[in-house]
Amino acid sequence: MAIDAKLVEIIACPICKGKLQLDRAHNELVCRFDRLAYPITEDIPVLLENKARKLSLDELPA
Repeated sequence: MAIDAKLVEIIACPICKGKLQLDRAHNELVCRFDRLAYPITEDIPVLLENKARKLSLDELPA
């Protein structure tokens, strides 16, 4: 079971409150503004700053 697209539309970055983008290839939710990738574990987004992965400019999805 994959994460629901409607859920992705309504959840926000816990830091900047901005929109998150689903990165299906890495199973993460990405905040382009903060350059953080939040993991999705067992179809549940883990929206904790200390669990997020910092992204370089090259890693940001298009």
